[in-house]
Amino acid sequence: MNTSGLGCNRPASRCKEMSMVCLTDFEAYAKEHLPKATWDYYAAGADECCTRDDNLLAYKRIRLRPRMLRDVSVSDTRTTVQGTEISFPVGIAPTAFHCLAWHDGEMSTARATEAVNTCYITSTYSTCSVEEIVAAAPNGYRWFQLYVYRNRKVSEQIVHRVEALGYKALVLTVDVPYTGKRRNDIRNQFRLPPHLKENNGPEEYGIPANTLDPSISWKDIYWLQSLTRLPIIIKGILTKEDAELAVEHGVQGIIVSNHGGRQLDGGPATIDALSEIVDTVQGRIEVYLDGGIRTGSDVLKALALGAKCVFIGRPAVWGLAYKGEEGVREVLQILNDEFRLSMALAGCRNVSEINRNLIQFSKL
Repeated sequence: MNTSGLGCNRPASRCKEMSMVCLTDFEAYAKEHLPKATWDYYAAGADECCTRDDNLLAYKRIRLRPRMLRDVSVSDTRTTVQGTEISFPVGIAPTAFHCLAWHDGEMSTARATEAVNTCYITSTYSTCSVEEIVAAAPNGYRWFQLYVYRNRKVSEQIVHRVEALGYKALVLTVDVPYTGKRRNDIRNQFRLPPHLKENNGPEEYGIPANTLDPSISWKDIYWLQSLTRLPIIIKGILTKEDAELAVEHGVQGIIVSNHGGRQLDGGPATIDALSEIVDTVQGRIEVYLDGGIRTGSDVLKALALGAKCVFIGRPAVWGLAYKGEEGVREVLQILNDEFRLSMALAGCRNVSEINRNLIQFSKL
């Protein structure tokens, strides 16, 4: 993904000599150092990539209304998600195949998020087992992202497995009845390397073809609730109508997400969809967001518009590609530092002081 003009715009060739100052430094490093097909896989959006790119651009259209003389000598970035305290309102979104970016993949991601005390949503399509991830970071706070397979018994077994391992919530991804068309993956004939595969059948973008169940519907929320006592969070909601249905079906949270622009091209940027969902939910369940978060002020804007926490996908992979666990920690630390600074400059001493009065929308 080329985000020139959207952040620290430095030539990739200089990044090796420079300290990593912002998230786009990690992006430039990853683009230069990952194999092209791997980079293209992580960067891909669906079709013309309009939604992928708008996830970033939408933040630039939102302006902040900072308040002055508020005594910001002490600041506190802590918050809670599903009743558990985390150090700041940024977690790791579920992304597939971390071992393509770093040799021990999701184990490094888990250790990094444990070290900074935030939430890591483990992907169904992890390249390390859930047991390995838990062993790598036994005290980490983790949710598990679930797809529903055509073979429901497989999904049931996964739910029981992660619940027994101490995962604290299930994140049901609902925007992939079919996989979006990602042109570069088709051109590259993207496949997982043999040592990372679980089966050798036909693949679609590295995932076994025809395994996901396109018949999934709202009634399956009740089926999932019958299997587990874990909170169920729905990922992939973009409209107030579906937000209301989510509440009616008794889920504990919504992640406003368009799958990083990898599914339906032409849908809204997640930050643009957030307000109508927050207004509909009215605090009955927690609302989170992923997509397009690149700076601490992006985090501030999302919280001001009602998100309880945000999750980053691609930047975590860039951190892995840079330096494994240490790289992911650096990405999270930079976001935490930027968020703390943005909060203070906007006149907020803690997360509870962030509200919609901080936001104005650009006239442009």
